Amino acid sequence: MRCGAQTLRPSDEGDRLMAGPIKARTRRIAVAGAGLVGRKHADMAAGEGVLHAIIDPVAGARELAERHGCLWYPAVEDYLASHRPDGMIIATPNQLHVEHGLACVSHGVPALIEKPIADIPEAAARLVREAGRFGVPILVGHHRRHNPIVKAAKTAIESGALGRIVSVHAQFWLYKPDDYFEPAWRRAKGAGPVFINLIHDIDLLRHFCGEIVSVQAVESNLTRGHEVEDSAAMLLTFENGALGTVSVSDTIPAPWSWELTAAENPAYPETKAACYTIGGQTGSLSIPDLRLWSYPGKPGWWEPIDSRTLPVEPADPLLRQFRHFLDVIDGSAQPLVNGEEGLRTLAVIDAIKEAALMGTAQQVTLR
Repeated sequence: MRCGAQTLRPSDEGDRLMAGPIKARTRRIAVAGAGLVGRKHADMAAGEGVLHAIIDPVAGARELAERHGCLWYPAVEDYLASHRPDGMIIATPNQLHVEHGLACVSHGVPALIEKPIADIPEAAARLVREAGRFGVPILVGHHRRHNPIVKAAKTAIESGALGRIVSVHAQFWLYKPDDYFEPAWRRAKGAGPVFINLIHDIDLLRHFCGEIVSVQAVESNLTRGHEVEDSAAMLLTFENGALGTVSVSDTIPAPWSWELTAAENPAYPETKAACYTIGGQTGSLSIPDLRLWSYPGKPGWWEPIDSRTLPVEPADPLLRQFRHFLDVIDGSAQPLVNGEEGLRTLAVIDAIKEAALMGTAQQVTLR
């Protein structure tokens, strides 16, 4: 072992990439980053019987590895110098995503990178190019796309149930308590609900309605007075001509956010409300409650309008994402959210921040 690495369970002889198909419980997955999200990934990998290592220099990471009975390393490069895992989950700080992603690519290791794929689009573009050049799969952790609710909504839209999409509205209103902001980085540039939270919503709007080509935006920090915004509003123009409005605030006691409506994470109370509405020429859909509205006969505002709720079987999207990653590793699936998808979503967020700063509409461009 190098650089303080500790073996907490016997490793496989040679610890190299296995020849032939990888069996379900013999894959080796490393998790880089032992924060809140990284610990969730580590628990999941351990539950599936494939956790090989936890990589993080903090003392708590070593204790976590000891609890799971796996390897511990302080640094990604040190681990990769001695081991060839079948895949790595990167849940390190945003600024390190590209560095750690490139390390995986250079060693031929598929990677699942937590959102955002990078802190700036230029760095993300470099990672996507390198992954393509070496043929190494890169997945981005926009896990909501693995939610059966999202699949049901996407299927309804693609089936033509709404007709041509005309307009979409997304809302992220909730209240973050004061103690959430005790870590200084959550009050500083690079944090804020647009970058931390809205990136998930933008990814789903792209998934449902197509590419976003231009944005207008305003931001405000008047409620909390932090360096970073607490509220924002946006106008979106989609490539297909649809228009969108988005309202974001983490300082309003309200039920209208994916976190509180989708029942995806038990840490949040479920409000049974909706946070997205998508309207087309022949129908409209609210999400995540999946209520589809349309006229049974002649359309018109004086006519009766009907609704029905689309059926869906709930499932844990994080677990579905993890198992999808294993399928990508063994070659039985293509990434649902690949590196370019992560880059395109990041480019929209970058354009929103630029539009708010400059006070003018911004085109969404890939760097």
